[in-house]
Amino acid sequence: MEQLYAISIEVNGRLCEAQVPARLTLVDFLRDTLRLTGTHAGCEHGICGACSVLLDGQPVRSCIMFAVQADGCKVTTIEGLARPDGTPGALQDAFCEAHALQCGYCTPGMIVAAHALLESNPAPEEREIREAIGGNLCRCTGYQQIVDAVKLAASKRAENV
Repeated sequence: MEQLYAISIEVNGRLCEAQVPARLTLVDFLRDTLRLTGTHAGCEHGICGACSVLLDGQPVRSCIMFAVQADGCKVTTIEGLARPDGTPGALQDAFCEAHALQCGYCTPGMIVAAHALLESNPAPEEREIREAIGGNLCRCTGYQQIVDAVKLAASKRAENV
């Protein structure tokens, strides 16, 4: 019988306590245990970025991190970036307006990376946006629409300040 470990993780503002095996990845914990399926499992090698979440405010690849490593941390998934009523957040809206998604598989990871960037740099230059999303692979959009969406979100945030 596999040994289980107690973890306590704040996920999207809600405390989640569970008993998990040591080798359970964070992405599998989020998707299978908590049913937060917005975080996608892509390459499962930490290369594509589809599984990106925020860990204490910083983007991480949840496919190469164990759930036990997140014990005591705050995790924000794509679901946690929505408005309180569950509708898409401003950054998600900007992705729609700028046509920055096609198949949508990379979108959650891209939005997580862009959110982290905008939190630390509310007025990024194009080079900084490209660097921030550089660890996320997209096979559909060619990236320009994604960059445009982040610029749009940044300008809308500046208007609301």
